Amino acid sequence: MKEIDLQSLENYLQQAFGEQAKLTGIGEIGSLEEQGMKDFGYGKPLLVHFELNGKPNSFVLSTMKGDKYGHQFYWDRAAILMFQYDCAARMDKHVKPMGLGYIDSRGRLIPVKEPKEFFLLTEKVEGHDYFLDLERMRKGDVREEDFSLAKEFARWLAKVHSVKKKDEDLYLRRIRDLIGHSECIWGLIDAYPYPYEHFTPEEFQKLEKRLIDWRWKFRKFTHRLSAVHGDFHPWNVLVRDNLDFSVLDRSRGEWGEPADDVATMSCNYLLFGLYDQPKLSGPFEKLYLTFWEEYLSITNDKEILKLIAPFYVFRGLVIASPEWYPNHPVEVRKGLFRFIQNVLEDENFDYMKINKYME
Repeated sequence: MKEIDLQSLENYLQQAFGEQAKLTGIGEIGSLEEQGMKDFGYGKPLLVHFELNGKPNSFVLSTMKGDKYGHQFYWDRAAILMFQYDCAARMDKHVKPMGLGYIDSRGRLIPVKEPKEFFLLTEKVEGHDYFLDLERMRKGDVREEDFSLAKEFARWLAKVHSVKKKDEDLYLRRIRDLIGHSECIWGLIDAYPYPYEHFTPEEFQKLEKRLIDWRWKFRKFTHRLSAVHGDFHPWNVLVRDNLDFSVLDRSRGEWGEPADDVATMSCNYLLFGLYDQPKLSGPFEKLYLTFWEEYLSITNDKEILKLIAPFYVFRGLVIASPEWYPNHPVEVRKGLFRFIQNVLEDENFDYMKINKYME
């Protein structure tokens, strides 16, 4: 565990409370025995003594350790501490928060003062949104490079997914999140209008119950934990000439099930194809098959066909959503719901015969 030197702690006090703050000692919570002015590692609460304008003060410095209960990453733990900082002050008799901050890679304690919202800066890259290519294809302008680009996407995903990690708990967390997270299946279902005219509450309930059976299937596949993008769809890809592209908005963590990324992109080929017919055909069927076949030819990942169905349900619910995609014709939305219902009924997804899931 990284050591935090006492000078860093005193620097934090001066940034948070003013230059007159002076560190006088630290102690363990529990025994409260004085540890003296020695370095310490973070991970458990510590009692910090300091003087401010000559008057003695103290506070408890707390951090969180990672665990398998959804706290594997520092941003998980940050969310918990932010919640405590924001809410504790509004509860009668609760101990009052005195400060919020983070520990950087050098062990320095950096205060975060009066946070309300956070922001992110990223580089600006050139290119056009990939969904514009799909709209062009819908209008009849289909080019050979469209299929070459689908192959390039598949090759890129195969390379990303080739990086593996052994962590059974993290794999199971990602499956748990797929089904129960507010941004994923359960949350999407709750966000639909109630009742919804194109998919009844009874149909949603049946879908949820079926997914519980699928959740237990994944316990046999924890060895598949891989690097993933997590939101690889046509609105998150910027395309340039010569099959060059950049991706945006990596989501839901660095690790997961490869089927997530494969389902996300290929499901959108189905979406655009449904605008012309109630099944997948023509250039979008060719695009879909090109993408799948290139991915499988590189990875030889036959297990993915055993696991992809719930990921198709998730992505199908996204692109069928009247909130996220309000302008779909009714038949497009109904086609997506047919796919969502039928895809869970096969133990192995038959990617070559996707239209049997459209019946």
